[in-house]
Amino acid sequence: MKKTLYLVLSLVLSGVAAMAQNAGPINPTGNFKMAAPQPFLFSVNTLTGSSPYWSLNYSGSYGERTLTPFGYDGVDQQLAVKGYLGNQFTLYANAALGFARDGGTTSAQQAELMHDFIGGKQLFGPRIGLSLGGSRDWTNVKSIFSRVTASFDAASWRFAGNLRFEKAFDKSRDGIDLITSLGFHHRIIGNFYAGAEAVGEDLEGFWEADEAEGGAKLLIGPSVNYIPSGSRFGFSICGGPIIYATHSNVVPSEAVRDLSTLSQNGYTVRAQVSFNLH
Repeated sequence: MKKTLYLVLSLVLSGVAAMAQNAGPINPTGNFKMAAPQPFLFSVNTLTGSSPYWSLNYSGSYGERTLTPFGYDGVDQQLAVKGYLGNQFTLYANAALGFARDGGTTSAQQAELMHDFIGGKQLFGPRIGLSLGGSRDWTNVKSIFSRVTASFDAASWRFAGNLRFEKAFDKSRDGIDLITSLGFHHRIIGNFYAGAEAVGEDLEGFWEADEAEGGAKLLIGPSVNYIPSGSRFGFSICGGPIIYATHSNVVPSEAVRDLSTLSQNGYTVRAQVSFNLH
């Protein structure tokens, strides 16, 4: 399965390189109707008045050697809603359902409100914001979190990054969890973008031997986003190896994590379909 994953990713990158040689001219003014409401799989970007106002996003993922009590060693499904509320405010909420290999199922939910303090009035240019949200993880542990969001959109490329601080209301968890993510896309042709995404979770594991979620985890892999011309649908895919950078001496918890807690290195692939309601 691992060889198959790498073969698929290699074919995607080969296709991207071939199309790059025949890329058409870039429209310097862009087209807000074709803007992606959620182009990245691991970084959340804010919306603007020039972006699609409301969208539904369905994603599914598969991973191996990601054994955890909440079912990421297999398949999980997620449905999210994202919308622009005006005055530089963005709402993002999702619910996830995980299917364990032993036949069990678990669920988790979270919601947050983001506000751009720098930029956020136009699609192109920099945006820096802050969010406040809450979540319920797979074992019914509640958490509050805050996310620093940064993004930059141009006619031919886009960037998004998050720095998330999370406080779980459970004595077995860390005082504060730290999660970072970065994504970069470059326009290849038309509304086809390709690039890479990187994620670092529970990074306090680099300096805390008793990090409660099992240690620091890293992922980096290719990322693709495509919106067919004139369509309300958008498609994204990202995947790659998950590296367990450090190993905690504490039994991992069941906090909500995009990269599941690993006993050894593994991999994950996530695909998403977005539907623009505006």
